[in-house]
Parts: sequence; C-alpha cells; structure tokens
Amino acid sequence: MLPTSGSTTRKLLLAFGALVALFTAASGFALARLADIHDGSHQLREAGNRVRDALELATAVRDQYAHVAHTIILGNASHVHFHEESRARVEALTRSLREQAQDAEERAWVADIQENGDALERLYRDALLPAVLAKDHATVTAVHSQVLERVSLVQSRAESLAHRFDNSIGSFEAHVGAVEHNSFRWALLLLGGATLFAIGVGIYIGNSVARPVARLSEGAARLAQGDLDTRIPENDPGELGQLAAQFNRMTEALRAHQSQLVQHEKLASVGRLAAGVAHEINNPLGVILGYVRILQRKAEGPLAEDLKVVEEEAVRCQQIVEGLLDLSRPGHGPMEKVSVRETCEDVVARLREAERLGQVEVRVEGAASAWAQPLRLRQVLLNLVRNAAEAAGTGGTVEVRIEPDKDGGASVAISDSGPGVKPEDRRRLFEPFFTTKSTGTGLGLAVSQAIAEAHGGRIEADTGPLGGARFTLRLPPASAEREAMA
Repeated sequence: MLPTSGSTTRKLLLAFGALVALFTAASGFALARLADIHDGSHQLREAGNRVRDALELATAVRDQYAHVAHTIILGNASHVHFHEESRARVEALTRSLREQAQDAEERAWVADIQENGDALERLYRDALLPAVLAKDHATVTAVHSQVLERVSLVQSRAESLAHRFDNSIGSFEAHVGAVEHNSFRWALLLLGGATLFAIGVGIYIGNSVARPVARLSEGAARLAQGDLDTRIPENDPGELGQLAAQFNRMTEALRAHQSQLVQHEKLASVGRLAAGVAHEINNPLGVILGYVRILQRKAEGPLAEDLKVVEEEAVRCQQIVEGLLDLSRPGHGPMEKVSVRETCEDVVARLREAERLGQVEVRVEGAASAWAQPLRLRQVLLNLVRNAAEAAGTGGTVEVRIEPDKDGGASVAISDSGPGVKPEDRRRLFEPFFTTKSTGTGLGLAVSQAIAEAHGGRIEADTGPLGGARFTLRLPPASAEREAMA
C-alpha cells in the first residue's frame, strides 16, 4: 500500500514512475515507428511483386502468341502443348494480380485481362487451330488478326498495371522515408525530454531528500555536542518532515528529562538540608507531643478533642520531615489500597476544622481506589486542595473530581475558580523554591510531584472547568503482586 498523500516516498515513486513511463513511451513510440517502417517495407515488397507479376504476364502473353505463330508457320499441332503451358502461366499470373488488386480500377483492368485471355484461348482452340490443320489460309489470316488484337490488349493492360504498381512503389518509398524522419525526430525529442526529466528528478531528490537528511545530520551533531535547544525545520513534506518533528520532540523530551534531573537534584539538596536539621526539628516536636499527651490525661470533653487534633498535627509535622528525608534516601514505604474519596473528604474536613478553607465552597465528586502510601497521598492532596482554596479566594469554588482509569489506576483533578496560572510560570511550577505567593517556601508542589513520581504517577497542570487552574494527580494501576496481596 502506498503512503498517504503528500509523502516523500509516494512522490519519489511517482517521479520514478513518470520517468519510467516517459522512457516506456519513447520506446513504445520507437517500436511503433519501426513497425510502420516494417509495414512500409512489406508494402514495398508487395508492390515489387505486383510489378514483377504484371511484367511477367506481358511476357507470358507474348510467349503464348509465339506458340500461336509457330502453329501457323509449321501448319501442324506440334506447339499445342507449349501453348497450353503458356496459357497456364498466363492464368496463374492473372489470378495473382487479381488477388493483389488494390482498388476498383485495378480489379477492372485484371478482369479485362482475364476476358481477353479467355477470348484468345477460344480463338486458338475453336478457330485458328482447325483452320491451320484444314489449310484454310483465309480463315487463318482473319483469325490471326483477332489474336493479335487480343494479345495487344492484354499486354497494354499488363503494362498499365506495371506502371501503376511502379508509381505506388514511389509513394511507399516516400512514406517510409517520412516515417523514418519523423521517427528519428520524435525519438530524439522524447529521449531528450526523458533525460531532462531525469535531471529534474535528481534535483528534486537533492532538494527533498538530501538537504533534509543533511539538516537532520547537522542537528544530530549539535545534539551530540549538548545543544538541547537544537531545532530542525519541519516544513519538509512527507516522512522527512515527520522525522524532523520526531527529532524535535526527542530533543524536547531530552531537555525535559534534563530539567527533571536538575529538579531532582534540587530536591535531593533539600533532602540533605532536611537531614541536617531533622534532629533539631524533631526535638521540639517531641517535647510538644509529650506535653500534649500529659494534658490529654487531665483534659475532658471538647478540650480533649482539641488536644487530640494538636497531637495528630504534630505527628503529621514529624511525618512531613520524614517525607523530606525520604527524598534524599532511596527506597519507598509500604503501599496500601486506599479509598481516594475517603482520603479527599478527610483532607477537606481537616482543612475546614483548621479554618484553612475560609468561605470557599469545596465539592468532592466521584470515587476510586488506588495503591498508595496513605500518609503521603494525604499530604499531596492536602497541599493541592489548600493551594486551590487560596487561589479561589473568598466566595470561590474548588472542585475535587475523582475518576478511575481504564487501566486500573485513578486520577484526582482539583480545579479552582481563581485567576489560573500564567503560561510563563506553568513550566516552573514544580521547581523547588519557585512560588507565586508572597509567603511560602515554594516546596509544596515540588515535594508533591516527587511523592507522585515515587508512586509511579505524576501531577499535571492546566486550565480547569471553573476557569482557574487544575492540578491532576494521576496514580498508576496496581501491580499483579499487589493485587494478589489485596
């Protein structure tokens, strides 16, 4: 099957096909003209045969008359046999001329020859020979005059045919000469055109194949030297343009991969920094937890509940520190099958209790299950929902939409009605320490993306249905081993 419309392969096939067709046409034309020349030569041979037969007929009639004369001179029937042979020769030549007659006039002349030949035979058999044998000189003289008249008529018609056939030979020679001249001229024209077309095909190949390939080679060389900003024009038609586009996408992917490596290095630096201060952070957190637990033994009612929340949040702080430490250490924590909706509703409830949502309406829709580290997943969702609420502002709306994927994974899309993300900021959202807020460290989205990638997923940012930003957390499907453990 041929390639799609506009492809380089098909264009080359069409160009070579046209070239072959042109050479085939030239060859076919030359063969056709050779056939014309062959037909003309054949017609020349046939015309020559007709001239020969006409002249031989005139000679055969003269031979026939010679035997008539010998019969008169000798006064006997000794030349009857020779006369019959000459008559048979005349008959054979007359039949041949009848078969070779080209038009009505020639056929009429042949018929006249046949008629006079038959009359000559009758005069010899029925009148002249009996008169010679009877010694009737008067009758012999009278019949002889009639015989001479018939012989003259046959010779005249035969010579007229020979002259006519000879003229046709000249016409055929002129036709064959014209065919040869035209054949040479057209063959030269077609072969010259085919040569020029072949040169055009070569130029086309140079422009549409050689140059794009050279640009691809040059781009590959620049890429090998580390120039990740290398781009190749994609305006070439067909497969080479597609190859250039694939090359540009590959270059962009390498650039994105390098950017990710830089980001991971930044996260590793953050992890190493966190490891250096973890002991100092954990000590005051331990003291806080100790005093909270002492107070919990004495507190009752609402105070006990409040202390319980303080304890949980202090524990969460410890877990966040441990999460930062995990960024600088290989390996992952244990995975569990969790309800994504329950986790989202719990995150929203916690933020609402902590008065971090203000007057923002938060809706949670859909449901799905996923394999994840529950605390890590909760940390990512808490960060995304809190950011969305801050972007939406007072009276705004945040939508948390949970959907299972066809392959067994899950996605959580968190949209807000805020101003959205500027296009120039979108590619830097997940860089460590990058933030568009007046307050904050710029680590939230970077850590969230690292956690998502540790789960085998990712976070994507775009414009949501509420007009603001939308951050989509995608979690991959569970492996067969995890499904077996569930």
